[in-house]
Amino acid sequence: MSRYTGPSWKQSRRLGVSLTGTGKEIARRNYVPGQHGPNNRSKLSEYGLQLAEKQKLRFTYGVSERQFRNLFVQATKAKEGTLGFNFMVLLERRLDNVVYRLGLATTRRQARQFVNHGHILVNGSRVDIPSYRVNVGDVISVREKSIKVPAILEAVEGTLGRPSFITFDADKLEGTFARLPERDEINPEINESLVVEYYNKQM
Repeated sequence: MSRYTGPSWKQSRRLGVSLTGTGKEIARRNYVPGQHGPNNRSKLSEYGLQLAEKQKLRFTYGVSERQFRNLFVQATKAKEGTLGFNFMVLLERRLDNVVYRLGLATTRRQARQFVNHGHILVNGSRVDIPSYRVNVGDVISVREKSIKVPAILEAVEGTLGRPSFITFDADKLEGTFARLPERDEINPEINESLVVEYYNKQM
């Protein structure tokens, strides 16, 4: 299954979570799309709950099913921490996500586009792979030719807050992945244990 590229607002309503991180998608219509959305009272099975939670997490970071599953397999090899938390940390370390967390983009989709177009540097070198894994201490910046791109400047100006596991210099358009995030700093609305249960049944 390829990466989802359809309307994020409709998908957010279906899953009951804001995929853009703004909360606008479900603020006015917090029910599933469709004719019977407001009156839909159907209950999900145990498998349905696990699948829905997996889809919430996958669509939040905007990765394909293959990438998502491969990251889960990599998380199983970690020697410390819980499987679910280690999995979420790997997702947080994706370059497109870090660019979004720094406030250089308003959404992860936009951040992925900026990386693809070569606007982003890691430790001074251009990296155009959104799935590139950022390490603690890496410096992420905007290349010199891109520092006046209006969309980047607007994103930085409109960012109200950043997680404490990164630092950012708005004048230089440069940030550092200072440390690995704690569990309460990433996606509190996700129950990662359900995702682990889903994949344990699939493997």
